[in-house]
Amino acid sequence: MRFVPHTEEERREMLRVIGVERMEDLFADVPEAYRFPPLNLPRPLTELEVRWELEALAEANIPTGQYACFLGAGAYRHFIPAVIDELLRRGEFYTAYTPYQPEVSQGTLQAMFEFQSMICALTGMEVANASHYDGSSALAEAVLMALRLTRGERPKVLLFPTIHPEYRAVVRTYVQHLDVRLEGERGWTLDQLRRPILLLEELEARLDAETAALVIPYPDFLGRVLPPSRLRETADRVHQAGALLIAVVNPIALALFEPPGSWGADIVVGEGQPLGIPLSFGGPYLGIMATRMAFVRQLPGRIVGETVDLEGRRGYVLTLSTREQHIRREKATSNITTNVGLMALAATIYLSVMGKHGLRQVASLCYHKAHYLAERIASLPGYEVWTEHPFFHEFVVRTPRPVAEINRILYEDYQILGGYDLGQADPVLSGHMLLCVTEMNTREEIDALVEALGEIGPAYGG
Repeated sequence: MRFVPHTEEERREMLRVIGVERMEDLFADVPEAYRFPPLNLPRPLTELEVRWELEALAEANIPTGQYACFLGAGAYRHFIPAVIDELLRRGEFYTAYTPYQPEVSQGTLQAMFEFQSMICALTGMEVANASHYDGSSALAEAVLMALRLTRGERPKVLLFPTIHPEYRAVVRTYVQHLDVRLEGERGWTLDQLRRPILLLEELEARLDAETAALVIPYPDFLGRVLPPSRLRETADRVHQAGALLIAVVNPIALALFEPPGSWGADIVVGEGQPLGIPLSFGGPYLGIMATRMAFVRQLPGRIVGETVDLEGRRGYVLTLSTREQHIRREKATSNITTNVGLMALAATIYLSVMGKHGLRQVASLCYHKAHYLAERIASLPGYEVWTEHPFFHEFVVRTPRPVAEINRILYEDYQILGGYDLGQADPVLSGHMLLCVTEMNTREEIDALVEALGEIGPAYGG
């Protein structure tokens, strides 16, 4: 039932004031043929019928908790403590979407401040914003930020080829009408893609006076983690060339591996979905972005600071908000007008209840379970695990049959959601599967996958 706050008398009075007799007269400028077109809509349903329809649609989906799931590729199934939803859905948080009147939004501002502080601790950076749509838009904004910091005089950006393909696609969308060249992301052979250090060397060789930034993943889309000692060398070479180093991270992995701030990254971005946010069919998710204090005035989004009022009481304020909503459009660093504050709050609650020890335990479980699965699969005839470098919770397997066929058999015959078909991301990687393991995968599930893959080998007759 619609809620219409105005009485008929009030509506007549409003129409009289603006000089029309009927509500329909407001649409007089629309050509009559298009003014009130007939809509081919189905018959109206009762609430009960709508419920039946929605339940039928829901039953067509397989929740990740119902089947064993080994699919990652940028969206991950992690344990979400019950306290997150309990707090997230409280009315004072659920409705306080954005602090347009910051002085009366102390609770929202404090949550953002805590989020920023935790992201800084996690990434090893000096300042973080709160926040972005998702990891891909955060990377695109970081590229634009690097172009601004180099005063638009450096039109080249080097992208590591095994950054998430969707992230690279969003960056291309952002810069397609700018005088910017994206290099490094395409044209590599399978042998080159298997050797991340070689890829790094090739990109370093392209650093020159036209380079604004080098973007590297940590870990990459294939799960591999480049050694921090080697990345320090990369950072030195990038800075010697006058460019910036952008790191794309998985926040869970940072609980186990050295943070980018310690090996020289200038801007750190990533997807915050693993931090207590459900898969939700792809969103809403959370973009993480952090940088050095020297670059803070070019950081897009909101930055919340802590201060004291005239009576000495602690308070929170929007220290910087370089969005077009708040300042002149030509001075804005971004036209993105949302910060998915509710998702940032979910991540804040997750990080606070897990703590550094709990977060490290999650990362450790992901790491060791993934390596256990890789060792088991490596012993199967016809399969090859070619992720040789240290990896986090994803790795690549060359399969004896098409990946789509293996995934279909896993789903239909074994009730297992298999890995990502890498041929979808790059034809060079056809016949290779990206498998993901998190703390949610039991040993029984892992062993069942290994047994199923062994049965599905080249001679499978199912």
